[in-house]
Amino acid sequence: MHDDIKAAIRGVPDFPKPGILFYDVTTLMKDPVAFKKTSDVLYDYAKDKGITKVAGIESRGFAFGATLAERLGAGLVLMRKPGKLPGETVSESYELEYGTDTIEMHVDAISSDDVVLLHDDLIATGGTAKAAANLIEKIGATIAQASFVIELTFLPGRAKLEQYDFRSVVQFDSE
Repeated sequence: MHDDIKAAIRGVPDFPKPGILFYDVTTLMKDPVAFKKTSDVLYDYAKDKGITKVAGIESRGFAFGATLAERLGAGLVLMRKPGKLPGETVSESYELEYGTDTIEMHVDAISSDDVVLLHDDLIATGGTAKAAANLIEKIGATIAQASFVIELTFLPGRAKLEQYDFRSVVQFDSE
């Protein structure tokens, strides 16, 4: 549907390890036409949801998250890896293929009356996004939507977030 946006995304073979095709959204972000069109699509998905906070997941989720927050008249919340935020944080750990990881946010970033747009650049297995969603819901806030620029449909990310209004701009069906 958005072939021009999809064409602006570079595939990098064997990154971060052999056999992986990495979909690099930074090439889309450096193209002002593709960046604006992607921002417009994401905004159209979320504009009527009553969003009060946009939770952008580290780090490429910050770029579109900031744009969306400004356009939606919402606050921006940074979801980060441990040790990156200076204030008091709350965290959620999640399983990886080999081990665990953790995502954090400031304890006062979201309140129970917030309506949140969860956003990242890419959804693959969904572990990070699901952990971020769990963290937001622990606070008692409502997740109105989970949005992504890129969805890797051959991986189970969407299934982990099926209880939310799930949106992706472009989909890749194979590596």
